[in-house]
Amino acid sequence: MSKSVLLQMLSADAERFARMAKDIWDRPEVGYTESFASSLQQELLGKEGFRILTSIGEVPTAFIAEFGTGSPIIGILGEFDALPGLSQQVSPIYDPVVADGPGHGCGHNLLGTAGVEAVLALKRLMESEGIPGTIRYYGCPAEELLSGKTFMAREGVFDDLDCVLTWHPGSVNMTANHSMQALTGVEFFFSGRTAHAGAAPHLGRSALDAVELMNVGANYLREHVPDGSRIQYQITNGGQAPNIVPDRASVYYFLRGKDRKAVDHLFERLLKIAQGAAMMSETSVTWKITAGCYDTLPNAALNDLMHAQAEFTGPLEFTPDEEDFARRLLSSIHSDVLAAKSMEASLMPEGTVLPTGFLNLKQAFGVSVGGSSDIGDVSWITPMGQIMTTCSPLGVQVHTWQATAAFGSSIGMKGMHYAAKIMALSAYDLLLNTDGILDRAKGEFAEQTQGFAFKAGIPDEVKPPVPAGLQVAVPRI
Repeated sequence: MSKSVLLQMLSADAERFARMAKDIWDRPEVGYTESFASSLQQELLGKEGFRILTSIGEVPTAFIAEFGTGSPIIGILGEFDALPGLSQQVSPIYDPVVADGPGHGCGHNLLGTAGVEAVLALKRLMESEGIPGTIRYYGCPAEELLSGKTFMAREGVFDDLDCVLTWHPGSVNMTANHSMQALTGVEFFFSGRTAHAGAAPHLGRSALDAVELMNVGANYLREHVPDGSRIQYQITNGGQAPNIVPDRASVYYFLRGKDRKAVDHLFERLLKIAQGAAMMSETSVTWKITAGCYDTLPNAALNDLMHAQAEFTGPLEFTPDEEDFARRLLSSIHSDVLAAKSMEASLMPEGTVLPTGFLNLKQAFGVSVGGSSDIGDVSWITPMGQIMTTCSPLGVQVHTWQATAAFGSSIGMKGMHYAAKIMALSAYDLLLNTDGILDRAKGEFAEQTQGFAFKAGIPDEVKPPVPAGLQVAVPRI
């Protein structure tokens, strides 16, 4: 009966959390500036009796909300940062709220809110039934910058967890049995000598030349890296004017690979290219690592547990109006994009627009996919279970305006509530260690990691890039 009561609690509170998710969607904030979303969640959880610990990892928007005492300690991860340039109305036609403004094209307005929804219902059930243990919600900033959880992990706030659960908005309901790639983000800064580009170019030493030489070298490197590696860059400073030889230029790189070791090796090779470019252009170079997340380590025991809760909860249901909105949204997407089906999409019946069933793809366990996330850091510290749920039509890619539209719609809200139910039900079983599930998850993790000791991929001397003067309102408890 307890699980039925938990579902009733979640259903009764659904509208409250739909409003929270929409409020965060309406006020999108990019990484390290999420003061509204963070304070909104802190205030609600503080009023509901959670202990709030703020400014985790020297990040004002990072926080922990905790209820209960003793073991086991079960965590739920939340995020709330938006993406630049993805502002969009809830409309199947491109219509930004603010031109070039930020938007929730990855659904983090839903991601964090589902976590708050889940822990609040759990807290109430723990109180009413006297269930021992501790639950924690982690308000995590800047996932899109692939570093928020790394700064938190560096402070050790995940170290005492028995396990952690999370989810991500998607276009299908499934366990995340795949692994995401490790990543290093590093910016290179070249210094040269300025000169008049027309009258005396021979007196200058162009920092931009160094950047371009480095990029050429990196592009040749692509042929000689392990399959699945990624080398991506953005010129962050290319000088001020074409008639001035630039004495300052910079380029920002993302390096991805199957695991932390592979990415570290890729960085060593890229560093040699940067140093060679500096030598060729008679400039100097420095660098700063800004992100360093691990590949994700899926936990089959926890993912199977979450799949079982989906079966208990039942399938999602969508209305004819939601199906119509989904089809109209898909009509705005290029046919080549729609044709590039993912493995899970290929398993859907032809014509499926909003999947309602739940997949547990055993054959995908550990298979590496192209994206990266700082949840990888947490997955190497404690056992982690993760699911995805249908929050957008099948064929919509995250990091697009179509995704922003879907994640602000009733489709996104339904997927969010579904995820909250699955996480809450799973955490309930973990608190009670039903059928030894927590022991199995921890045993699997120990076998996978073989005594591995986590070390953050961002050096200790690097501080979070928090904007000067950023403050988060103290929760009014």
